[in-house]
Amino acid sequence: MVEGESAQIDGGKIEEEALWDCLTCGACEQECPVGVEHIDMIVEMRRNLVMEQASMPEAAASSLMNMEQRGHPWKGTQFTRTDWAEGLNLKTLSENPGADVLFWVGCTAALEKRSQSVARSMASVLKRANVDFAILGSEEGCTGDPARRMGNEYLYQVMAKQNIDILNQYNVKKVVTICPHCFNTIKNEYPHLGGNYEVVHYSEFVTELIGQGKIKPAVFVDETVAYHDSCYLGRHNGIYDAPRELANAIPGLKLVEMERKRERGFCCGAGGGHMWMDESRGRRINHVRTEQVLETGADTVGVSCPFCLQMFVEAQGSVDGAETLRSRDLIEILDESLGDLDNDTS
Repeated sequence: MVEGESAQIDGGKIEEEALWDCLTCGACEQECPVGVEHIDMIVEMRRNLVMEQASMPEAAASSLMNMEQRGHPWKGTQFTRTDWAEGLNLKTLSENPGADVLFWVGCTAALEKRSQSVARSMASVLKRANVDFAILGSEEGCTGDPARRMGNEYLYQVMAKQNIDILNQYNVKKVVTICPHCFNTIKNEYPHLGGNYEVVHYSEFVTELIGQGKIKPAVFVDETVAYHDSCYLGRHNGIYDAPRELANAIPGLKLVEMERKRERGFCCGAGGGHMWMDESRGRRINHVRTEQVLETGADTVGVSCPFCLQMFVEAQGSVDGAETLRSRDLIEILDESLGDLDNDTS
């Protein structure tokens, strides 16, 4: 190799800034007329920067260090993996090793205060449907997704293998997630490391429960909801109908669509590790997307991803006209429509 040749990959013909700006959302690949698939190449170049040159944005370095030291990317949180479930009387796999379903909570829903409501609503819906499920509790670790997207492949594989060892130890067959990033990683990437499971995002799982009559939304929810497609649920995994079917099953809810939707949806700005990194140039992507929500006249933006939820919550206080816009996960709205859960949480 000619001296300096590697610099023509990153820092030369392709600026490092451009590599770190990628959201891995798949929009460019969707629109490319000749089918260029660039995401894997960008992640590979990030790996070179991170693992060979130790060159990365400060925010990425901080998140990766937090994952190494604390097992998750959420710096500053004081919550444990099970605080969100307090009072719900949920069983862990160690207590119910034969559970039909493992509810994979994910770092954000477990450790970020606003998102804990999503996990609680999911558990509530599963209990109402009499699903035999369990959580891993303190045994659950980060899937490693942020580490892989930010270029630390070694850390990703360490975290992934730890989770796979635990899942295989319990002989887990079916995993239901509320996070599309966890869903994508466990479903599509864990098999390469020996983790083979049936992995279902909650939107499909719960829509099936509704179709089977195991849960019946009955309480009128008077909201106009603009649904935002998560990139890792939509473009990366082709799931567009299930969230909309779920929303349409809720009485009173009026579902409206944004101009940018489905395959041509607009990213919330959190992909590719940008949940923990800001854009280096231009406007914040979540602010642009929030303006697109406001154009619909909806009073609520509905999501099915905790990353998206965080981005819209931040935009509410930053975008003119968004002060009264509500940001809610569809599972929260569904839980509300099912009415009050009996005090018996056994």
